[in-house]
Amino acid sequence: MKNLRELHAQALQEGWAVPHFNFTSLAQLQGIADALREFRSPALLGASEGERTFMGIHQTVALVRSLRDEGLAVFLNADHCRSVESAKEAADAGFDSIHADLSKKEFAENTKETREIAEYVKKVNPEAEVEGELGYLATDSSRIYAEEVVIPEDSYTKPQEAMEFVRETGVDRLAPAIGTIHGIAANTPKLRFDLAQELRAALPGITLVLHGGSGVTDEEKERIAKAGFNNIHVSTELRVAFTGALRAALRDNPDEVIPYKYLAPAREATAKVVAHHVKLFGSANRA
Repeated sequence: MKNLRELHAQALQEGWAVPHFNFTSLAQLQGIADALREFRSPALLGASEGERTFMGIHQTVALVRSLRDEGLAVFLNADHCRSVESAKEAADAGFDSIHADLSKKEFAENTKETREIAEYVKKVNPEAEVEGELGYLATDSSRIYAEEVVIPEDSYTKPQEAMEFVRETGVDRLAPAIGTIHGIAANTPKLRFDLAQELRAALPGITLVLHGGSGVTDEEKERIAKAGFNNIHVSTELRVAFTGALRAALRDNPDEVIPYKYLAPAREATAKVVAHHVKLFGSANRA
């Protein structure tokens, strides 16, 4: 099986994207795995600070390793580590990938601390990938927003700064801000494809990551994958599908007390969302 770096390089060369799916429970994880297994797709599986705290950091690692032992091409990403300490904890626990999200800090501080994280992670596991983030997303929470979200002009990533950031930190992946948000807003985000092209040209070998994929149209997701963003995150759509199916199951079966029975529809709903994105990103039959 290819390692994560080889997988991202293949996706970039062939014009598709490695999907990244977040999970907070075993039922969600099993739904994701069901679709990956059916469509023979590789994936990054993400656990943010809140998610891995809820699941248990070592239990999260063990669950994903068990799927890999069964033959799935899956890798565990410590999503949105907002401090050096958080990133180091995930690296020590055995995560395959660390996302250093220090994007709300000043450029110099972001660069310095991301470099510290990258150096530490490579010592713990030379095969692990490190992702840095430059520019910032206008929302912090992966939820449904009733209002429209305006993207501040100063939030977009500047290509010249991106080149310096990658050179100084030694990261394997860069998550730039090109118009997405975390969550789903009342308005549909408009991706800056001109900026995406500039970043791809400025950083020809690095993996470019799109966060906030849930609020983007299918057409733009497919287009951004072909434009060289070879890792795309989907989280809110999974949460909405899982929660909606679970609510419906409990409403329709108010006397049911066996968890695997009312969780089964939520697992199935999760699998459907994953299958849709696997086909959209072009990752089917790549494992």
